[in-house]
Amino acid sequence: MPTTVEQSRNIVTPRGEHDLLEAVHHSVSYFLGVAGVFFLLLMLSHQPAMAASTSIKSVQVGLTPDYTRITLESNQPLHYDLSMLDNPHRVIIDLSNVKITPTLASLPQKIDAIDPFIQKIRIGQFKPDVVRLVFDLKLHVVPRAFIVAPKENLGHRLILDIYHPDKAAKIGSDIKVSTTPPPSAGVLDHETDILDELVTSLAHKAKPSQKTNSIPSAQANQNKQVAAPQPKQPVNPPAAKHRKPIKIPRIIIIAIDPGHGGKDPGAVGNQGTHEKDVTLAIARKLKERIDRESTMRAVLTREGDYYVSLPQRRINARRANADLFVSIHADANPKSHARGSSVFTLSEHGATSTTASWLANKENSVDSDLMGGIDITSKSKDMKELLLDLSLSATINDSVKLAEHVLKHLGDINHLHKRNVEQAGFAVLKSPDIPSILVETAFLSNPTEEEKLRNNAYQNKMADAVFLGIKNYFSNNPALTRAEMAQAK
Repeated sequence: MPTTVEQSRNIVTPRGEHDLLEAVHHSVSYFLGVAGVFFLLLMLSHQPAMAASTSIKSVQVGLTPDYTRITLESNQPLHYDLSMLDNPHRVIIDLSNVKITPTLASLPQKIDAIDPFIQKIRIGQFKPDVVRLVFDLKLHVVPRAFIVAPKENLGHRLILDIYHPDKAAKIGSDIKVSTTPPPSAGVLDHETDILDELVTSLAHKAKPSQKTNSIPSAQANQNKQVAAPQPKQPVNPPAAKHRKPIKIPRIIIIAIDPGHGGKDPGAVGNQGTHEKDVTLAIARKLKERIDRESTMRAVLTREGDYYVSLPQRRINARRANADLFVSIHADANPKSHARGSSVFTLSEHGATSTTASWLANKENSVDSDLMGGIDITSKSKDMKELLLDLSLSATINDSVKLAEHVLKHLGDINHLHKRNVEQAGFAVLKSPDIPSILVETAFLSNPTEEEKLRNNAYQNKMADAVFLGIKNYFSNNPALTRAEMAQAK
């Protein structure tokens, strides 16, 4: 018996363990299967959110004397990481949940050869859900990136400013490579201080009869204490003492506005010559001449045969940070013998109506940023009116100077319809902070002048004349940024 029972145990026990292990295996497999299905369902439930990528609506590149600004506009906030690499110098931005679209892919073409900081831009799919932008640099820079919330007709914006280290140090020693936007309040306070100082200085200039030495004695003593000699600083090492700062050339930006376009042909000559075609041809030739200059760059308000509204032409110039605005036209007159070239600036009546319309139009989000980019929308009506009047007066004065130089050179190649600069209320000239002129190249209604305007050689002469006028203007008037002009005015 003992032998039989022992044999039974040897037979039954292994099979029981096998059944137990198999049951455990099935249980574990079932649990893992349920967990896997649950995880899969969870992933599928989140799939729409993961698949919805951020769409880049527009890309812009702007040059200023202090920095290059790259703006990416999107339908929702962009999530990004900003970093830098050396040997060679590069700035890198990784954009999460973004696809490479034709709009984003066009960004490298917007970099100008005269950009003092950026050599080129490369775009690639760094990871399945990350697009990498690599900015190859010409020198060491200080980048600053931040997000701007939607405003008026603009969407979410990621702005990258690339500074020369010397310029960044002047703006603030706290500018560092960071993915967090700077405090907006600090930026607004800085702008407000500049504007308040400007208004104060203008108020003093407007009242010369007031006493200038009216500082209380206590304040004067305080000023003396501030001006007291400081303790001598340690002598700089010879290398630092003789180091010369790198000077970034001042880039002058000129907006060239080819009149009419698209559904608006403008004047039509006897031979069927359309003003929109003549103005675009001359504008392109003028742009070629300007772009050959190392310190100048030209932008066209329209680059082809399409319609652009008059306000949009001013907006395009402002977005390009233009220092000058030159509108090209070809005149027409019921009298076919009328001939000659003319140059116009904004009239005094046009300036008055411009101030009134700008103050009344609260929806004009782009043109509310006046006085060198300082936002005046928060100021009182009287202060706005004062600033706009002063800015317009100074701008018209500069416009007349520019017009006189251009008119002089036009007189070398063509009869002048009027020997003096003319003034009118043309809508395209109504930018309070950008000197603007309108050039009537010749009369398309005059058969002889129409023939000239159709001629490629004459178009070149016209472009040369306007270009020489612009160069002479800057020879006598140092180029300033719009912010510098605002403070100078």
